Amino acid sequence: MIRKIYLILACLILSEACALGEEPNNIGKELNLTLGDTVFIAYQNNKDIQIQENELKVSRARILGARSEFIPKLNLNAGYTHNDAIFSFPIILNPKKDNGVVAGYKNDNQISANISETVYNGGANIANYKQALLGLRTSQETLRAKKLDVEFEAKRLYYGLLLAYETERIAEELVDQAQQHYADVEKKFAQGTSSRFDLLQSKVQVSKLMPQLVSAKNSVDLIMADLKKLMGLKMRDSISVSERLHYAWIEIKEDEFLQQAYLYKPEMILKSLGVDISKWSIEMGKAGWRPQINASAGYSYRSNDWLDMFNSRHNNWQAGVSVTVPIFDAWSTKAKVDEAKAKYAEAILDKDNLIDQIAVDVRQACLDLNKARAVINSQKDNIEEAREALRISIVSYDNGVGTNLDVLDSQVSLAQVEQNLAQGIYDYLMAQASLERTMGKSIFTEGKNEKKD
Repeated sequence: MIRKIYLILACLILSEACALGEEPNNIGKELNLTLGDTVFIAYQNNKDIQIQENELKVSRARILGARSEFIPKLNLNAGYTHNDAIFSFPIILNPKKDNGVVAGYKNDNQISANISETVYNGGANIANYKQALLGLRTSQETLRAKKLDVEFEAKRLYYGLLLAYETERIAEELVDQAQQHYADVEKKFAQGTSSRFDLLQSKVQVSKLMPQLVSAKNSVDLIMADLKKLMGLKMRDSISVSERLHYAWIEIKEDEFLQQAYLYKPEMILKSLGVDISKWSIEMGKAGWRPQINASAGYSYRSNDWLDMFNSRHNNWQAGVSVTVPIFDAWSTKAKVDEAKAKYAEAILDKDNLIDQIAVDVRQACLDLNKARAVINSQKDNIEEAREALRISIVSYDNGVGTNLDVLDSQVSLAQVEQNLAQGIYDYLMAQASLERTMGKSIFTEGKNEKKD
């Protein structure tokens, strides 16, 4: 929790400093990150996530707007009108009221309050409100999908950086071994116990390995730059990782994975919400066939003198109900309903299509996990044998039994086994990350079913 608070403060200070055009000198320059830290900072600085968070506010505002359709509307009106001529009554229509309340005045001052309510509009208000509620859930699931996408990209780069560091280490060790062997061969050549061919061969081997080392170092820098970009950091900032390339076996339960993906994958939930929204669109379209009932009431004061307005001779009130029954709308409502039904059918087919794709994605992830696990097991068991083979080749060459080529081959073989193991672990981690993305599972989700190795 303390670490998370620190990261939040660091992100806020960095953002504020950048917004002011300042160059922070000591803050945010060095960050030692776990995978969780990387994902958290990427969440904070990702523009797509920030946009979707604002979209949540839009959805909540739409719910408020849809709910307001069920509440009576109250308006207060005031005005002044000067009439050149007015119609006058020779007979007093109501002795308790000023005739001007009906006919008007040359200097006509009015103030009124009116209340109106849509009693029933064919169910359109209800459908609109239901769609607004579903829209909020849609925004929430879209936000979760954005976060899972950012998390998957963070995993790819973080694990890629760990693999790059491991590849750099292997390349450095291979170059060191080649340089050390070249120095030994050079001494033997000076003593006359090694041939010039062995000397040249060892020297060429060092030259051949140097580009691999340079490429490994460049890969570290390139992935580091991509990771900084994802996290919203500056290229000048320094980051380091506090983890190493390791894995944790997970039990393969394809049916269980598939069930979780159907229940929790954001895209699956979005498709279900899309079906529900389309269903309510049909009800909204059908409202055009149903009666419309509205009610209103008002209370007003009207006088030719503001100072003599608020009394019983100048007040008036009205109330009423209106009912509209549609008879013929030139098939406008039918067109809307047919369109909504077609989109509803499309939404169902779209959902079914995603169900099939999820099954493929889960199967692919399980196959990738099994493949990577087989590579890890095979290469892990061969590392000690490769090291022993290298030791034997060196001893044999020193004793004049083995050849220089045996030593060089053993060095490359050991590096290749180590590289295969590192690549296997990376592939396993990415297969697991892909499976978790398909299942809608975040690293912040509790209760992971895994066994440490």
